[in-house]
Amino acid sequence: MTIHQTISHWLTGTQRNFTPVDRPFVTLSYAQSLDGSIALHDREPLILSGQEALRLTHHLRSLHDGILVGIGTVLSDDPQLTVRHWPGNNPQPIVLDSQCRIPVGARLCHSLEKSCWVLTTRTSGWEHLEGVEVCPMQADVQGRVCLERALKFLRDKGIRHLMVEGGAQVITAFIKAQLVDALVLTVTPTLVGGYRGLHDLHLASRTDLLKIDPLHSERLDQDLILWGRVAYRYAS
Repeated sequence: MTIHQTISHWLTGTQRNFTPVDRPFVTLSYAQSLDGSIALHDREPLILSGQEALRLTHHLRSLHDGILVGIGTVLSDDPQLTVRHWPGNNPQPIVLDSQCRIPVGARLCHSLEKSCWVLTTRTSGWEHLEGVEVCPMQADVQGRVCLERALKFLRDKGIRHLMVEGGAQVITAFIKAQLVDALVLTVTPTLVGGYRGLHDLHLASRTDLLKIDPLHSERLDQDLILWGRVAYRYAS
């Protein structure tokens, strides 16, 4: 059985057995260096994973109804969020963009297949945008899109399985809110000393540590793929 078959079988089974009622099942997937970096210090985009790991990422995309990134990823990477290196359907592209900063020239605004959903706290100021569906959302105490409300909204819109790819603020926010159900992490054999993919979670004790349980791993060319369910509390 190939790693594609192994992870696909595991993920679809996990989605089937653990999908929440009031929000999508959330898979967090991203690539990092051995020291946890996802970009250079100035947040300059950095291609870390190899070609086979990229194909795996696109395979994972095909197993989800929606794919979500933050506005920082859009501004730095200008992604397409499509399935191009694996057979399958493109997921619904979704951007967390509290202040509606998505540029009109972004590739997500010019998809011929699906209009990008932009989740924002702004109630106006986005009327000039075309090619996207702007979805005003309730703000949290920090003025950002409330993730719990956003996920309920997405579930009501038919998104049962959501893939979250980043960037760092989004990764940290989803984990802090305990809204990640599964993790698929690509670790590349490089040391970057750059911008970390996970920020401070402000955990108070060992009992608050996150654990991947059970943890699975397999090499894919030069990269190491780690995957498993996310457990938010466990006994010491």
